[in-house]
Amino acid sequence: MQSFKKKKLIFLTLSIWTPLVINISKVNASSFGAEIFCSMRDGGNDHESSWDAAYTYIKKQKGGLFKVSPKNAAAQITETVIREKEKFSYCVEYLDNLHPNRKLIRDLQKEEERKEKEAKDRENKRKKLEKELEETNQEISEEFSDETLDRYSY
Repeated sequence: MQSFKKKKLIFLTLSIWTPLVINISKVNASSFGAEIFCSMRDGGNDHESSWDAAYTYIKKQKGGLFKVSPKNAAAQITETVIREKEKFSYCVEYLDNLHPNRKLIRDLQKEEERKEKEAKDRENKRKKLEKELEETNQEISEEFSDETLDRYSY
């Protein structure tokens, strides 16, 4: 009975402390990821190389079965920069690159869909016209017999 109580106490302690330890590592990873991103951007690096370095670090530090998505990592960096405004005050201007203009992306997708639909409609019209032309040619050939088209019969 005594060992069951000890096991229960150990299990209870682990169940309380494990989420805290995991959550702290997540906060530290996003904080340092934001520091990597902002320091590289402030140092003159382009967005892509800064983002790749920060995202790679955040993915590596997360661990576990599921990896951090790019959108989630960008949100973590943004949250850290906003939460710690004093520390990352120089980095606010770079945050817009983490979240591209979604309206522009939607507009481009709609334009692409519209062009695809127009191309499909043109193809359908072309096929319909070809079918009508073929039917018309068939009717004409049936209408005229070989005798009427004999060029030497005067």
